[in-house]
Amino acid sequence: MAARQPGGILAPVATIFGADDELDLAALAANLGVYAESELDGVVLLGSTGEFATLDPHEREAVVETGVEAIAGRRVVMAGTGAESTRRTIEQTRHAAAAGVDFALVITPHYYKTRYDRAAMVRHYQMVAESSPIPILVYVMAAYTGLDLATPIIAELSRHPNIVGIKDSGGHAVKIADMMATVEPGFAVLAGSANSLLASLVLGATGGIVALGNVVPAPCKLLHTLYEEGRLDEAQALQLRLMAPNAAVTTTYGIAGLKAALGLVDLHGGRPRPPLLPLSDEEHADVRSTFAAAGLLGVPA
Repeated sequence: MAARQPGGILAPVATIFGADDELDLAALAANLGVYAESELDGVVLLGSTGEFATLDPHEREAVVETGVEAIAGRRVVMAGTGAESTRRTIEQTRHAAAAGVDFALVITPHYYKTRYDRAAMVRHYQMVAESSPIPILVYVMAAYTGLDLATPIIAELSRHPNIVGIKDSGGHAVKIADMMATVEPGFAVLAGSANSLLASLVLGATGGIVALGNVVPAPCKLLHTLYEEGRLDEAQALQLRLMAPNAAVTTTYGIAGLKAALGLVDLHGGRPRPPLLPLSDEEHADVRSTFAAAGLLGVPA
């Protein structure tokens, strides 16, 4: 059910592991079943929140296939397909398309970042786009990759008909404004964090891919709705209310914090894959108190 322009609120879903550190595809499917009936517009498989970097190739394929089957056309499905080589990125993108994914989210290759100049990056994304049966979005996650893309590169990529948007997790309002001023009409700019969601929408973003949406989809979507309806005072109040819980599952405790929070709302979370460590009891209590203080425990999906 791909949209012409990706937008709305999507959750980059957590990949679930069992006690043996193997994929728990049944638990993943159960979470996705909840999301498919929630306020979310879509889900993202194999994002950074989905610990894609720790998965083997066959595990990535299993997550994509399980995810598409679980969503069953009820929501937009996006999947991370980026790899260090253009060749492997194309292979993974084609697999995602064959499995039924609507959009591919392609993270910047970054290992040889000092050699990836404008020409290399533009050619990489153009080759992937030309080989992809589905539209692709650029994914910039400089906090993990150490590599950002300058706005002129994004503007150039936006001219390719099969490169339809970008998720930029930097959360910098000036860059978002700069992108909106220079990209082609119809090119989707998606916020990469619930903390920058309202500011991004005001500047022209079409929505966001937000980790907090895993835990409390309804409030995240409500923020988008309030903005679209012009109820900016309410949107601002909700944005401020979401700040601390969002930090708990991103910058403060990361994936371990997100998985702890999932357990608080009766979704499958569990442990992150090593070398990431689970939260201590004290940290887990802090996550609980943060969500409780924001009135987000017991909020229906």
